Amino acid sequence: MGSKLQNALALIVLVAMFALPVFSMHFQIEGTESKCFSEDLNVKSVVLANYQVVSENSPMISVKVTSPYGNSLHKQDRVTKGEFAFTATEAGDYTACFSIADASKESKAMVDLEWKLGIDAKDWDSVAKREKIDGVELELRKLEEAIGEIHNNMLYLRDREEKMREVNEVTNTRMAWFSITSLLICLAVAGAQVWYLKSFFERKKLL
Repeated sequence: MGSKLQNALALIVLVAMFALPVFSMHFQIEGTESKCFSEDLNVKSVVLANYQVVSENSPMISVKVTSPYGNSLHKQDRVTKGEFAFTATEAGDYTACFSIADASKESKAMVDLEWKLGIDAKDWDSVAKREKIDGVELELRKLEEAIGEIHNNMLYLRDREEKMREVNEVTNTRMAWFSITSLLICLAVAGAQVWYLKSFFERKKLL
């Protein structure tokens, strides 16, 4: 029984590793530049992120998060730390940009960013208390949602592949018609040149 439990927990960890993109990074902003990070999300994907300026005596920063169509999801000016959370309503690249408020060329700021996606962004302590579950039952619930995340991501990737294939087919068709049209135009121009030269030489009585 203990071996089966260990195998189940190992499966949970393995699935979670593939289903839950979680990253934490440490980056520097210099001068008037902005540092932007993008994540390709499917509809209904949940994101939770925390950020904090960690360098001493560093300037405050501004943060802006936008959806694939440019809708603002989070915006903060002149802060040293904060967090944002959202559920994706559009499929595509979601972008978080960090810049120094009132920046000069000498300005520098070191920032820590933790980005959680999917079930890792969920407050499982609250879920456990609300639904009165714990231990293996809670882990199985996480596994169920992780599998759902994988399934949704596979459907999303398949949909994107179909759209890319349609775009490629349309592009190939247009290129084929463009090539045929270009060839016909070249033949017409060549024919016109031959006709003009023949007429010219006939007028000059050279033929």
